[in-house]
Formats: sequence, structure tokens, C-alpha cells
Amino acid sequence: MSSDQSSRGGPGATLAPLTREIDLTPIQRKTARRSVAGSAIGNAIEWFDYGIYGYLAIYVSQLFFTFSDDQGGALALILTFATFAVSFLVRPLGGIVLGPLGDRIGRQKVLVFTIIMISLSTAAIGLLPSFDSIGFAAPILLILLRMLQGFSAGGEYAGAAIFMSEHAPDDKRGFFGSFLEFGTLAGASAAAILCTTLAFIVGDDGMLEGWWRLPFLLTLPLGLVALWMRRHLSESETFVDDAQEPGEKQTAIGALVSLLKNYPMQVLKLFGFVILINVAFYLVLTYMPTYLSTTLDQSTAESTFSLVVIQLLMMAVIVPFGALSDRIGRKPQLIAASIGFTVFSVPAVMLIQTGSLIAQIAGLGILGLFLVMIISTISSTLPALFPTAVRYSGFAIGYNISTAIFGGTAASANTWLIDQTGNVLIPGFYLAGAGLIGLISVLTFKETAGRSLRGNVIPGSDDVERVAAGEHLVGKVNK
Repeated sequence: MSSDQSSRGGPGATLAPLTREIDLTPIQRKTARRSVAGSAIGNAIEWFDYGIYGYLAIYVSQLFFTFSDDQGGALALILTFATFAVSFLVRPLGGIVLGPLGDRIGRQKVLVFTIIMISLSTAAIGLLPSFDSIGFAAPILLILLRMLQGFSAGGEYAGAAIFMSEHAPDDKRGFFGSFLEFGTLAGASAAAILCTTLAFIVGDDGMLEGWWRLPFLLTLPLGLVALWMRRHLSESETFVDDAQEPGEKQTAIGALVSLLKNYPMQVLKLFGFVILINVAFYLVLTYMPTYLSTTLDQSTAESTFSLVVIQLLMMAVIVPFGALSDRIGRKPQLIAASIGFTVFSVPAVMLIQTGSLIAQIAGLGILGLFLVMIISTISSTLPALFPTAVRYSGFAIGYNISTAIFGGTAASANTWLIDQTGNVLIPGFYLAGAGLIGLISVLTFKETAGRSLRGNVIPGSDDVERVAAGEHLVGKVNK
């Protein structure tokens, strides 16, 4: 089947019916809500894991990487962050394996696997003996657990977004999808609040004596709750009807080959847009505390406070932004955010580095506004780039390769560039460049708000036929 035939559905293809929330039965509404909750809690745990490792890095470095007389602990800290980056390098492998598997055996089964692996590997870090106890086995075990986390994360986010989007009614997919990213912010914020509060209460000595383990161990009960929720979820009708028709099942390798053969441009579009998503997310929400404390010499407490405030404000508006995309379309919102990053990133960073707390929060707020405009829609936008049969494969592979290259390296690249140039505005230029790449990618997207995900066609590719059939479509009609 050619790309054109697969995207258009072929001559005489029947248009998949559009689903509206108002038409759902009470049972269907309950199923949709449970699907969102089951997806979001796993996403929250994933980002709680990444967050606590980042905030506890200073303690991890002293416990696992004390190999020699490392003056100031610089080498130990570098190795700690290198171990953090290892999980990003493994994520594409997870996407390549788990994505096609999710297209073949089902989204729910893969999501049960990923939440088990993420929870167990994170909790196991909290049980590891230190370097002083078992020597080099300690950092080796830590690296292996981070690799397991990365492999599992390679299938987690894509699967959660797809599972949610395939259960949500077509007219409210942006609204439902925004709760997945609400979970992302909730996990990141919980990590910041917990680790900062714990360190304040017990002090550095208390953290090194064993309290550093608590945040890692808390992942286990959270994971059990998520596992219980996911085990009681069922596959969507979209997947059951479109991806598992008798005689049409593909092997995992077959699904991967089909993706790369028939939809290379869709993968490329996603890859380009995810550059902006990752650069913006990791620079604004994970790198900024380091930038503020090391580059601008602010206290850790002050920089963390500013970031938590921005994250809480983003949580307050993310659902309304998701709902807005259902009414005006995804593309207008994504285009506005991409232009915003391109034009206003440097001025925002100039505000951040003035030294004034109010100006700092204002600068972070500008970046946070554009970021929340994007992440409120990605869970509903990215799954709609692919037809059902290769949706998990396309999302997981494109997303995780882009994340590994641009997400895991964003902080280190900015640190190196600032060191080489002495220019503290580097994060602004970096964000502006990513914004331009994101804008180019978004302009190639089809509008998918309110479009059906059912049928093995690229959502939005049958707009002309739908308009001819008398349907009213959100946003600009795709030609």
C-alpha cells in the first residue's frame, strides 16, 4: 500500500464516524475518564523519577561516584549527570522494541509492563548500597537501573498518550489529553517540593545518612496504584477494530518496516516538532535551577522556589489550554507558541538574569506560557500524526530518538556554550532556534482537532470528503 493510498483510505473508503462527548453512554464516559487517569498517573511517576534524580544528584554523586581525591566533587557530579543521560540514550531502543509491540499486542499490555519496570527500577535505586559498601558494583548497578528506566520510558509516554487519545471523544481530545501533561507537571513539581523540603528538614548530613532513599522508595506504592488502575483498563475500539482485524496482524518487525516505508515524512514531522518540545521542556523545567544557581549565583532555594511557582501556574492553566485547542484547532495554538519561543526567548532570559526575583519569575512565566501552550496539546496532536496500525511505532520511535538527541543534551550543551562564549543569554538563543524548527514542523501538520483517529488513514487527510458529506470541521480544512 502506498503512502497516498494509506493516508487517503483508498477509493471509496468509508469515512469513520466522529465521536462526541455528548453522545457517549455513562459507561463510555467512565471508561474514558479511567483511561485518562491510568495514563496520567504513569506519566506523573515517570517525571517524578526524573525529577528526584536531578534534585538528589548532589547526594548521589557523593555516595556512588567517590572514586578518588576529586577536588570539589566535580568529577563525581559529572559522572552522576552522565548516568542520568544514559537513560535518554536507551530510550530509542525502548521505542523501537515497545512501539511496534504495542501496535501488535495492544497498548494496555505494554503500559502495564512499562509501569512495572519504571516503578521497580526507581525503587531499587533507593535500596542500592553505596560505593563505600560494595565498591564499583554500586555505580554499575545504578547505571543498569537507569538503563532499565530509560528503556521502559521509551514505551511509556507514547503508549500513555495514544491510549488516552484513542479512548477520548474526538471533540474533546485536547481537553482529555491535557490531563496527561497535568500529570507530567504534577510529577515534576512533587519531586521538587519533596526533595527540597526533605533536604531543608534533615539537612545535607541527614540526606547522606539515608533520607535520600525515601523519594526513590515512594515510587513503589505509587507504581502499585498505577498498576492496579492499568490492569483494569481495556483496549479502545479504535485499536481493536483497526489494528487487529483477522488476518491483518503484523509482527513487531513488520510494523516497524511498514512505518518507515509508508510514513517517513510523518516520522520526520514529529521528530522536528519534538526538538522544540524537548529543548523547551528540559531547559525551562529542569535546567533553569542549575542555570540560576551556577551561572547567575543564586541560592538553590530561591531558584527552586521560582520554578515551582511557574510549574504550579502551568498546572492551573494547562487544562483550559487543552480545551481551547478543541475549539480553535491545534495548529493556531502551536504556531503561536512556536513564534513566541522564536521571538521572546532571548528577552525572557534577559529578564531572568537581571537578579530581581520579580523579573526572574516574569521571564520564567513568559517561557512557561509558551511551553504550556505546547504541552497542553501534544498528547492529542502527536498520536494523530499516524494511522492506527503504526501509531505506537511512529510516535515512540520518532519521539524517543529526538528526545535522546536534543532532550538529554540540552542542559550540557547550554552549559558548554555558556562556558565557551561567556554569554549568559545562550539559553534564549537555543530556545529561539528550537522555536524556529518547531514552527517549520507545525506548518506541515494537518489540522486534527475534532478529527477521527479511527480507520487506517492519517487523521485529517479525509477532510475534503467529510466536508462534501456535510460535516462541520474545527479549524482550517485540510486540502
